[in-house]
This record gives sequence, C-alpha cells and structure tokens, in this order.
Amino acid sequence: MKILCIGRNYAEHIAELNNETPDEPVIFTKPETALLQRGMPFFYPDFSTDIHHEIELVLRVSKNGKNIDPKFAHTYFDAIGLGIDFTARDLQSKAKSKGLPWDLAKGFDGSAPLSPTFKPVAEFADLANINFHLEVNGEVKQRGNSGMMLHNFAAQIAYISRFITLKMGDLIFTGTPSGVGPVQIGDQLTGYLENEKVLELSVK
Repeated sequence: MKILCIGRNYAEHIAELNNETPDEPVIFTKPETALLQRGMPFFYPDFSTDIHHEIELVLRVSKNGKNIDPKFAHTYFDAIGLGIDFTARDLQSKAKSKGLPWDLAKGFDGSAPLSPTFKPVAEFADLANINFHLEVNGEVKQRGNSGMMLHNFAAQIAYISRFITLKMGDLIFTGTPSGVGPVQIGDQLTGYLENEKVLELSVK
C-alpha cells in the first residue's frame, strides 16, 4: 500500500504559504508507517515545535493501473474518506530554504491520520462538488470543496500513473484547502465529509 499526496492543489492554500502555483501536480509520498487509523491519538513528536494540520479528501484506489486515461480515471477509485496531512512546518521550512527534500517533514510516523469511514463513490451526487471541513476544539479551521481543486481527481490519477503504477489499496491524499495551522497537545480534531463526522483525533 502506498500513500500518494498532492501538494499545492488549492489556490488559497498556495497563497497563504507564499508558494508558487505549479504548472503540474506536485507529488510526494508518505511511508506506510505514517498511517494512523482506528481513532488512535496523534502523539506530538519531540523533533518539531510547529506541527500543522492539513485536512484532505482521500481516494481509495480500487484496481491496478498505469498510464491511465483521464476519461477512465473515475473507475480506478471506489471510495472517498478524509485524512490529515500533518506537517512539521519548521522542518519543512528549513529544508526548503536549503533546496533540500522535505520527506521527514511530511512522512514521519503518525503523520497521516485516516478516517475509519470511507463513503462509496456512488453515494456522491457530484464528485466535483464534495464539501469537507476540519474543526479544532469545536471551531472550524479549514473548509474545502472538491470543485476548488486546481487538479481534479481524474487529472491527479492520470498524472500519478504516468510515473507510478497505482495498485489496489493505495491512498491518494488530494490536497488541502486554506486555513492550515498549528496543533497543540490537548487539541481535539474533528473532520466532516459533507455534514457527516467521519474523523476524530486527539493530540497528546
């Protein structure tokens, strides 16, 4: 199982971090050990003092594929859930300032909490109009809609599969909307897919 992630896929998030808008999808990966499931808490690591939450729609890949045509891309995932791309912003900023990779800032253990609930694709009336949001201690911090993506689901799958073969069970984190910010020990994070609470997480 691979965790594939799309960076810089929402214009307002690009702006809030003062990044350049890419011409093509930005792809990075997280190792399997980043996955955090079944309501397990997120333990704040000792190597960072600036962990940020990034809520994302997550696609579950349902069959193997390589060089997938965008018009058939919708047949390669069968369910959608929520995930949090925890980012050690201090480590990322340090690496970026030196032009170095920022794998450790994104791929550390527990950095990819995943909702235990994934909704079948057939339950969504319009894949280009899926609402989701994240609350921190009961306050909405991030709110997004799949229609705001610079690269939609089909474009992401087609692009990734040019370089990396997709396999059944892979997860695609599709990018985060604006509103990212730090978490602290004691915070309670709650993710909503449409208006359904599908992800709960405590920071310890």
